[in-house]
Amino acid sequence: MTIKRTDATAAAEFTADPAAAALEAARALAPEIRERAREGEQLRTMPPDLADRIEAAGLFALWLPRSLGGLELDPGTIVRIIEEISYADGSAGWTTLIGASTAFFAWLEPDVARELIAGRPYSASTNMIAPAGSAMPDGKSGYTVSGRWAFNTGVCHARFSQLAAIVLDAHGESRRNEGGGPEWRMAYLPTDRDWILDTWDSAGLRGSGSHDLVLDGVQVPAELFVNPFESQPRHDGPLWRFPMYANLSVTLVGFPLAVARRALDEFTELARTKTRGPERLRIADDRYAQVQLAAAEGGLQSARAFAFDVIGEAWDTACAGDPLSVYQRARLQLAAHQAARAAIAAVDGVFRLAGSSAVYTDQPIQRCFRDLHALDTHAFLSANVAIRYAKHRLGVAQPPHLL
Repeated sequence: MTIKRTDATAAAEFTADPAAAALEAARALAPEIRERAREGEQLRTMPPDLADRIEAAGLFALWLPRSLGGLELDPGTIVRIIEEISYADGSAGWTTLIGASTAFFAWLEPDVARELIAGRPYSASTNMIAPAGSAMPDGKSGYTVSGRWAFNTGVCHARFSQLAAIVLDAHGESRRNEGGGPEWRMAYLPTDRDWILDTWDSAGLRGSGSHDLVLDGVQVPAELFVNPFESQPRHDGPLWRFPMYANLSVTLVGFPLAVARRALDEFTELARTKTRGPERLRIADDRYAQVQLAAAEGGLQSARAFAFDVIGEAWDTACAGDPLSVYQRARLQLAAHQAARAAIAAVDGVFRLAGSSAVYTDQPIQRCFRDLHALDTHAFLSANVAIRYAKHRLGVAQPPHLL
């Protein structure tokens, strides 16, 4: 399948069955992405031609509303697409799922979003929801935004950037929201290459190009500075009954599951031929290795089944025209958290079992290990996510928008 097309021709192809076409596009791209994983690590970003082809295939527009030119796929298909790319290369999978942050354009007024997109709905966007900047009202109809945001994945090829900032009052103090906390909004901006600070030299996800962005007094119109955390999307349909944090949960599920699956598959192949010790026993014949592999498989497959069960139930609710319950939203977060925990446990186990050969750069197991431990630093998959689920189950009060 050739993935060389314009947005217009791609849109025509996706009209009949966008889910099947996008999944097939991901599968067609995966072999080359796999072969060029080390190239991405050397560049410290996705190779530009691969980024162009992923854009042309529509894979940065998985969540974007169809009325804005996106694919607006169902969550289960989105997870499977992210799995396909992430299995081939973790950095490419991470870059693709973050690039699909154009999902959050659904919280802009549609006409404003269309003007921002300006005929290129398949383009990638960065997304940094940590409020690492500040915004001062400019006295007219917008804000002046300044700050430094780390971890802007894919920024070298992203056409758009989304950056969270704390709103200040005229005295430079943080404005407060209705709950008494700081007022927090997202700025939606065309990416200016002059903002990029080359900082990405990491252990894991090396090929994701997650450089810093530095803004100093950038003017942002009020219509491009909105709060998606506590507001509703400006579109109707099942996908838009998933609040922002539910959307994030779905987006993050496929990556750890696929990277760990790749590690287990690579280990299985290695174990059939590698021997060690004076007896030259194959790893495959080691009873301890057998038990550990079975445990890793059980944990990972259980986490995946749980995730698809939770996502499927939430999708059924949304398709019935109902909003997701707080319990469903809490379970989505738990499913993402559990996927990450099971994946990290699996890769840790097989990395140790693989022995010294796993440390070489041509061995994908070590890249899976590094990529998943990079993921483990992500705030959205921290223990706080499990705590939020437990608080809901125990009836402990917490801000509702966090679910």
